[in-house]
Amino acid sequence: MRSTGTRAAGTGADTESRDPAIDLVRFICLVLVVVGHSTMVSPVLHPDGTVTTENTLAEQDWFEPVIWIFMVMPLFFVTGGITGLQSWRRLKAGGGTAAQFIRARLLRLVRPAAALLAAMVAGLSVAAALGVDRQVVQLVATGAGMPLWFLAAYLAAQLNIPVLAALHDRAPWLTLGLLIALVVAVDCLRGAVPDVANANLVFVWCAVQQLGFLAADGHLSRLSRSGLLGIAVAAHLLLGLVTGLGLYRGNMLVNLNPPNLTLVLLGVSQLAVMELARPVLAPLAGIRWINRLLQVAGARSLTVYLWHLPLLAAMSGLLLLAPIPKPSSGTAEWWWSRPLVVLALVLLLLPVAAAFGRLEERPTALQAFRCRPAVAGTAVVVVFLPVADAALSGLSVGLLAAGVVCFSVAILMLGGLPLPRRGAVRRGRRRWPGKRWRRGIASGVK
Repeated sequence: MRSTGTRAAGTGADTESRDPAIDLVRFICLVLVVVGHSTMVSPVLHPDGTVTTENTLAEQDWFEPVIWIFMVMPLFFVTGGITGLQSWRRLKAGGGTAAQFIRARLLRLVRPAAALLAAMVAGLSVAAALGVDRQVVQLVATGAGMPLWFLAAYLAAQLNIPVLAALHDRAPWLTLGLLIALVVAVDCLRGAVPDVANANLVFVWCAVQQLGFLAADGHLSRLSRSGLLGIAVAAHLLLGLVTGLGLYRGNMLVNLNPPNLTLVLLGVSQLAVMELARPVLAPLAGIRWINRLLQVAGARSLTVYLWHLPLLAAMSGLLLLAPIPKPSSGTAEWWWSRPLVVLALVLLLLPVAAAFGRLEERPTALQAFRCRPAVAGTAVVVVFLPVADAALSGLSVGLLAAGVVCFSVAILMLGGLPLPRRGAVRRGRRRWPGKRWRRGIASGVK
């Protein structure tokens, strides 16, 4: 994959010259996340009426080495770095500014999130009014809001792309090295000052995103297949060394919150494997029905990601009240029930994606070009106010409501309402000669 920094793009459209292999990788990652969460959420109703949740996968010792393969969050940020850098360069080449880029990224991610938060606040408030135990309401609010941690970290990394891209253009390897050094420094200090570990929500994911910058500029495409395989093996050996020595936990689910150096090493390995698989991924993504699936999924990918865990939590809670057998977490019967849970979740996601997926539509170019830096900067602060509070105090119904208010204020500041009509967007979009516009999976969570 070569740099696209010289390609013209006056409108800043994100999906020009989409790479179908990247679309396919992100779709696979999204599927793995949905299926993985379906095997993690396991509420338990105790005889005294209290409800707790068990993270089945985290409690299975045999699953620790398996999660090294299926922990795909680093790959999300790697591919986000590839597409984000290309999008920024296209916008910049057409005369765009960092404020316009930030505005577009904020609206693309915050608008669907605001709708989810509003629905969660309404649903949990109704549940509380109907007499559902406060502990259960708090438990659902905490569990169902888990995707928002990823969204906040992803948004923070994406908003830094203009700055990180400038550093990357001057010294790509030095920039990556400095970010990794910051990650290690935070890991060294987190024992003495636990709260400092939250800084790696930015440093870790920006470092992994920077790996995507290297891929976008073709640094890995110049390597032989044996070289790529060597990088993947070396990263896993180093990962085994730091976990074997006890410097980090071997459970990647534990290492995810807050993230640490192990996620960067996983990102290196996953990027190398992705480049190794590219000769297979590209033709596979070109198959007609798969290409169509990627387009449909791409138009609603962020909606699926945001809503799948709240829907799963709500469904699991209702099943606790239903007069049906409830196998214990981790038993053979429990594992056999997982395909039915995944199927039911998909059926619930279909109408939700149809109803809320339109919020993922990108803003028009004319609106983007009117964004001032001061407005974009203020909107960023407003969005991250509830995020910072959640990091310090945890999620609650009240904080979710505050998030609705802050996100809505930011959307209004950025001129994100009302949404443009589909016909108007099509008429206003500039088409590049010889290129057909389409939505890919990367046009969603991006």
